[in-house]
Amino acid sequence: MPIIKSAKKQVRSSAKKRRLNATRRRTMKEAVKQVRTTPSAEKLRVAFKALDKAAKRGIVHRNKAARLKSRLSKAIK
Repeated sequence: MPIIKSAKKQVRSSAKKRRLNATRRRTMKEAVKQVRTTPSAEKLRVAFKALDKAAKRGIVHRNKAARLKSRLSKAIK
């Protein structure tokens, strides 16, 4: 366990960030899964938004987000 005050704060901060990132990752994965199960233009738009937000926040690499977007749009056609 941390002893120094700043280390204690860092533990709290990283736990909070981990929870937020997990939520964002789950949202992104659910959006992608919905497009794959029942493809539609509206679901594709929602998935693109989730992927872009995840890439912007560093949850997934921007190239991975681009690759997923490409594959999803290819599956819609």
